[in-house]
Amino acid sequence: MIKKYWFFIGMAVMAGVAFTKPEIGRVIKQNNILNIGIFLAFLLTGLSLETTRVLTQLKDVKVLVAALVSSLIFFPVAAYYAARFFLEAWPDFVMGALIIGAAPVTVASGTVMTAMAGGNVPLSLFICVLGNFASILTIPFVLNLILAFDNTAIELPVLQMLLGLTLKVLLPTMIGQVLRPRVKHSLPPHKAKISIFNQCIVLLIILNALASSAGSILDVGPVLFLVLAFMIGLHVFMLVFNYSLARIIGLDLPSIAAFTIHTSQKTLTVSYLVWAGYFAAACPMALIPAIVYHLTQMIMDTFVAYRFGRVIRG
Repeated sequence: MIKKYWFFIGMAVMAGVAFTKPEIGRVIKQNNILNIGIFLAFLLTGLSLETTRVLTQLKDVKVLVAALVSSLIFFPVAAYYAARFFLEAWPDFVMGALIIGAAPVTVASGTVMTAMAGGNVPLSLFICVLGNFASILTIPFVLNLILAFDNTAIELPVLQMLLGLTLKVLLPTMIGQVLRPRVKHSLPPHKAKISIFNQCIVLLIILNALASSAGSILDVGPVLFLVLAFMIGLHVFMLVFNYSLARIIGLDLPSIAAFTIHTSQKTLTVSYLVWAGYFAAACPMALIPAIVYHLTQMIMDTFVAYRFGRVIRG
């Protein structure tokens, strides 16, 4: 039981530590432990990505455009304005919905769940690689454009964000890709360890975010259930939207499974980098929606993958 659900147990432990020993979060931040861990996580991602399988999907432009528009443009707009309606009294949570909306798709879990569903894994990898690389460019501009259009008094340094995301996300991923030909044959036995390491980084992100905003979280109390309900609704909406979009553009069922699952997921790691770098001081609780969404997608998409798997495999 512990081996199967260790990540969810870890989330509960991190929450307990954050509220009882918040100084641990400060130590992690002051010593750049998390920044180093995130760099290593993206380096390992670059080592693990099988880009040759991704290239076979490049010929399908309609999937490329649909994945980018849905994940990096429509999602943040829908998340932000829905949050403005349902969570208007809590600006931190509204900003948090925008941050997770603008983030790229997950690197690992989307592909794993696509495989569970019997879906098109190369397409899932394609969505993953394309979305993460494109997000380096889209995040600063989309955030700035939405906030400026909505007359929100936050002006983001676009060029600084581009440089920061390039150094923290794109650079280690590319280094991993350069090194991959030399080590790819020795990687398969270590796939599980790499996955565990990446999930441990997510646990440290949760610890750091909760420790930084423990006092504020205790003040809002029951409102967190509203955030949970909102994120569940948002994820259901995106699953239905992406499923419908995949059918409209004429994908087969395995590809619909890949598109629906992976394009609806978001990565907590990049969300943390954006929050910690540009929003943490003004909006200390803004990463809470991202944490809740991450938990929501992991639980819900397991059932979605199972459902797709039953239909695809007959």
